[in-house]
Parts: sequence; structure tokens; C-alpha cells
Amino acid sequence: MTGDELFPAPRTGKQRGNGEGTVYKRRDGRYEGACYVLMTDGTVRRKRVYARTRKEVVDKLAELQKHSRDGVPMPTKTWTVTEYLAYWLEHVVRPNSKPKTHQGYEVVTRVHVVPVLGKKRLTALQAADIRLLLTRVQHRCRCCAEEIDAGRPERGRRCCAIGRCCESYPSARTLQQVHAVFRNALQNAVREELVMRNVAKLVRVPSPKYRVHRGITADQAHEMIEASVSDRLHALYVLTLYLGMRRAELLGLRWADVDLDGGHLEIVQTLQRVDGELRFVPAKTTASERTLPLVGRCWETLRKHRAAQAWETSEAGDDWTDHDLVFPSRVGTPLEPDNLRRSWYPLRKKLGVESTRFHDLRHTCVTLLLDLGVPPHIVREIAGHSDIGVTMRIYAHASLDEKRAALRKLDGRIG
Repeated sequence: MTGDELFPAPRTGKQRGNGEGTVYKRRDGRYEGACYVLMTDGTVRRKRVYARTRKEVVDKLAELQKHSRDGVPMPTKTWTVTEYLAYWLEHVVRPNSKPKTHQGYEVVTRVHVVPVLGKKRLTALQAADIRLLLTRVQHRCRCCAEEIDAGRPERGRRCCAIGRCCESYPSARTLQQVHAVFRNALQNAVREELVMRNVAKLVRVPSPKYRVHRGITADQAHEMIEASVSDRLHALYVLTLYLGMRRAELLGLRWADVDLDGGHLEIVQTLQRVDGELRFVPAKTTASERTLPLVGRCWETLRKHRAAQAWETSEAGDDWTDHDLVFPSRVGTPLEPDNLRRSWYPLRKKLGVESTRFHDLRHTCVTLLLDLGVPPHIVREIAGHSDIGVTMRIYAHASLDEKRAALRKLDGRIG
């Protein structure tokens, strides 16, 4: 049956044409309309709409009929937001995403989306509901949203649990994440023809302003390398300063990925904590899977590190559990990421850079490479950024001295 047969042209006169729909006033004063529309299972069914005025009902019927003529079907199943998100996480996100991504999406939906919109019908969602969600998230402190006090003894409870809010509200980044996760979920619902449009796209959220540390200076980096020579993780600091490797990439690096004879290493996996346990997972993105050359100090340091680890293995004896890791614990098992602080905190205190994070060493590598005039596309491949825009937008911050030197060149040229 064609669309023209389903929805014939209107007839002249007062009589409504077949398929044009019916509109009448209900006893409660509202108006109700009904028309036949195409469904996702291929059938044609009678769909009812309601509104306060006749014009609103007629407009709704016209929109439904237009969608059917265009081949856009109406959903056959009525989901609540909670039901749909559970389905989406289990059958769409989990099989097609990394475990850390699934874990993050699950937290966002459980903590932020479901408490506000969980009982709402998926097909009834409007842009106003998305704005309501974001407003609630923005003005709800983290202690209450994440139930931080829920597991504490009564004496140890604080914040909202005792009637006094800590006023620790979510950042702009958190707001953006909630919107992005729900938008992605609804976009999948559109693809599966469960809803006809993604209402989350109608609502915009302000982009967070990223303030990335330039890291430490070249002189401080040199001092750090010299100060860490006696540390068993000395090679780890050398690699992150020279190659800009991420913490998870360093802790997931295997000797099988290192070719000392060929002078290069490959980054193919990372070590992350997912659902309470350490797991080896693929690199962050396709661009993160990269091959990096080992030159100068990097090659020499790794060679010495391998010899030192062989001695450490023999000393541990039967207690050593071999995972072929370049930077394992003292018994060969994967190194707990948080335990890296035991080495990092004393080292940064010794150098007087207590506010510097370990990740800032990666920023140091990228910034120094750009300052040396290395082309951005080469820096991008070394750092493993997915987009060169990230390399330039976040890391390429010119210092005041660099700006002064550039303007002096212009002054000399014009003057």
C-alpha cells in the first residue's frame, strides 16, 4: 500500500477525507484526535493525540501524517527512560565500547539521569525535560547526587545528610558529560526508530574552559631526571618526559612491545581500574596506538632498567608473578595506578613543584617539542592525540616571553 493510498488528498466540503483523522472535544474540555500512521513493525495503526485546543490537535495530526508519508514510522514499544537506558547500556554500549566507557556511562545515567527523568516515557521527552535535567544536575551538590554519605556511620555523616549542604556543585565539564551521554543514548533510540527525534540536540550546554598546565620547564625536567636516578621507576619518568606517554600506557607497557635492538616501542594496551579491578584494555583511541622511536637517553635508560628488573626478579624468587610488564610492582604484578604516588609525591616535593600532577609531565613533553619548533603534526603523532586541534588548542600556549619576541620582530619589520 502506497503513502497516497494511506493518506489521500483532502476532499472539498465539510466531510473529512478518509485517513485525514478525526478530531472531537472530550467531556473534560480537551480535544482528542486520531489518525492512521505507519509503525516500526510495518503495520498501520490508529494513533491518538490530545491537546487543549482543536488547532493543536490538528497540528499534531498533520505532523504524524507527514512523518508517515515520509516513511518515518512511529515506535511500537513504549519505554520509560529507565528501561531504555538499561537496554542501551547492556546491548549497545557494553558490546561496542571499552569497559571504562561503559562504566562512565553507567555512573552518569544512574546518578544524574534516572533520578530526574527515569519514570518519563521515552516518546514523551521534550526539550524542556532536558533543560530540567541539566538544571537539577547543576544545582545538586555532589554529596547528595553520588550519595557519598550513604555508607558512613551516623556520626560520620555530613553535608545533606545532616541538613547542611557542602555546596560542592558539579563543574561545567560534568554538565557537558551528562548532556553528551544522554544525547548519545537518544541518538541510538532514533536509529532504532524508538523515537522520531533527538530532543537533547535542541538544548545546548556551555563548553567548559580547559586550563591545561604547561608542565615544568626544561631545566626542571632535567633536574627531575637526575633526582630520580636511584628510584626503581626512573625509566618511567624518562619515558613520560621524553615520549609524552600517559600513565595508563606506561603501566600497561610490556617487554614484548619494546624492541631495544630495533630502537622503538609500540603502545597497544593500557592498564586501568574498571569495576573495582585492574584490567588491560586497548589503547585510548586508534591514534593512541602508535610506534615511538627510542633514542639517546630513552634507549639507554630502558636497557639499564631491564637489567635491574632481572636482578629484582631473581631476588623475589617464587613470589614473582610474571606479566611481562616493563613497570610492574615489586612482585611482577600490575602496578596499582594510585601507588605511583608513593614515588611521585616525594620526588616532586624534592624539586619544589608540589602542585605539579604526574600527567603534567606529558604536557611538559608536548609543550617543549612545540617550543623547539617541531611541526604540530609530528607532535600529535608522538603524543597520540586523536585530533591535531587538541595539540594546538590545549597545549600550544605561548609564553609572555614568546609573545614579546614575536612582537619585537613585527616592530622591527614595520619600524
